[in-house]
Amino acid sequence: MLIRNAPDLTENEVTHHGLYLRRREFLGATAGLGLTGLAGATSAASLTYAKGFSTTEKATSKEDVTSYNNFYEFGVDKGDPAQNAGRLKTRPWTVRIDGECEAPRTVDIDSLIKGAKLEERIYRMRCVEGWSMVIPWVGFPLKDLIASVKPTSKAKYVAFETLVRPSEMSGQAWNTLDWPYREGLRIDEATHPLTLMAVGLYGDALPNQNGAPLRLVVPWKYGFKGGKSIVRITLTDKQPATAWNRLAPREYGFYSNVNPAVDHPRWSQATERRIGEFRRRETLPFNGYGEYVADLYRGMDLKKNF
Repeated sequence: MLIRNAPDLTENEVTHHGLYLRRREFLGATAGLGLTGLAGATSAASLTYAKGFSTTEKATSKEDVTSYNNFYEFGVDKGDPAQNAGRLKTRPWTVRIDGECEAPRTVDIDSLIKGAKLEERIYRMRCVEGWSMVIPWVGFPLKDLIASVKPTSKAKYVAFETLVRPSEMSGQAWNTLDWPYREGLRIDEATHPLTLMAVGLYGDALPNQNGAPLRLVVPWKYGFKGGKSIVRITLTDKQPATAWNRLAPREYGFYSNVNPAVDHPRWSQATERRIGEFRRRETLPFNGYGEYVADLYRGMDLKKNF
């Protein structure tokens, strides 16, 4: 089993000493390291380690995590985001939370971080392309943000919209996708304790190429479900359209739960390549988080609702 509950572990069993130190240093770093706003927004004492939610697997190197990823707003090759995202300005930045709720609001990113209970969670990440990583995220549960706007009974889904700024996001000059990038979850998925809004990784502020300043992390789903550089979150009574599902509905379903029994039309999902390793490994249902999320889909045909 990949996740062990907090009473079963000591912090030293889970967190590599280097990660532990970086976590303590996270909010004390200088603005020159890209932490503008975070250092003054909260204190290191408020950053906790979510032992019960974290995998004990070895984390992927920070170099790989920040240099090998998909972020089509900056180009379609794996190295394009790291090469091209430096021009993105992440301050000032606001996030609008609206829709089927009683208290919609627009919040400044630094105010959002200041009021959040930041946690470090080490999650597995599985890309639909067949590769995977283990990433130490820093963030807060999405359920807390949703609760703050008081959703109504009509809120059945949560839609996410990301930034459109072609002058700084060079990949948006191409019609690779229908910009802005959109994603969505059912309300029970969005408010599940595992669902995270990330503002950092590896003890540092979230790099531009990884979705700064705010991205969604849903560890039991394929990575493309995690929208990056989010500017709007809308509660809705209808299933929202999503970017890859609109482009190729036969290949990218709305749910996109990691499922080794449901192949992509062009490749198998039975195994995965962990970045930094040579041999492939078996893909785990729900990316190894089935104990915690399988009940969300009880009675559903996960081959039809892929």
